[in-house]
Amino acid sequence: MKKILIYLLPFFLLTACHREEKTADAYGNFEAPETIVSAEANGRLLFLDAEEGQTLKAGELIALVDTSLLHLQKKQLRATLGTIGKKMQDPNPQIAVLESQRANLVRERDRVKNLLADKAATPKQLDDLEGQIAVVDRQIAAARKQAGTVNTGILGEKDPVLAQIEVLEEQIRRCYVRNPVSGTVLTKIAEPSEVVGFGSPLYKIAPLDTLELRAYVSGNQLASLKIGQQVTVQIDQEGGGMRSFPGRVSWISGKAEFTPKTVQTREERVNLVYAFKVRVANDGALKIGMPGEVVFGRLTAVGSPQ
Repeated sequence: MKKILIYLLPFFLLTACHREEKTADAYGNFEAPETIVSAEANGRLLFLDAEEGQTLKAGELIALVDTSLLHLQKKQLRATLGTIGKKMQDPNPQIAVLESQRANLVRERDRVKNLLADKAATPKQLDDLEGQIAVVDRQIAAARKQAGTVNTGILGEKDPVLAQIEVLEEQIRRCYVRNPVSGTVLTKIAEPSEVVGFGSPLYKIAPLDTLELRAYVSGNQLASLKIGQQVTVQIDQEGGGMRSFPGRVSWISGKAEFTPKTVQTREERVNLVYAFKVRVANDGALKIGMPGEVVFGRLTAVGSPQ
């Protein structure tokens, strides 16, 4: 009987180890939404205040592209606005002369009326003066209309220049690169004094306070998984064993796919699986690309649920 137990002991040990290895329900790798911050203007990079591993806040000024040429162009357009103002016509001096002529004609007309009453003047003289006054009135109206037409055309030249100034101000604003999201700089791509163009990548950033474990389950496991579900995520720790973190299922794929190539066995590669993501609060131990395991049952975990 002892001999039989001795022979069966390795089998029991192998079975127990195999059962321990099957504690996880899914396997995957940690990832984070990475953002590549690029330049939105052409020119020399005056400064870039971003270093790998540095934590940046959203809205923080990080880089500046040279704006000298844009400011000179803006100054030139403002000078053009000044010359446009000098082209404006003032009809008042010409109208003042015409109104003086009209006043003289009116006085002469009134005098002729008095003479006509005394039969010392003729009706034709009165009619001629009335006609001259009417001509002067038309000249005054024409002078005002002409000046208004000319000034309207000159003012029309002002609007395109103002629009160009607005374009330059927007281009100058885009030379100031502000960090779009809070996170940690993963890669610094450009250096100060380099000439960059529109769309040139400057650095890559990602929020590392919360990571997502992208894992895969088979079709028969899908029924036990739902969005918002509390799960336990495990990673290897130094000295052996596993360290546990609380996590929450944030996304489940609606399409089946073949097992990713990171799974090496041929039997598992041909299986159809569903991808899902688990959000895990990161205390600094989790890294992008690190492998992890998911246990659907609630275990005693380190930290508090997200």
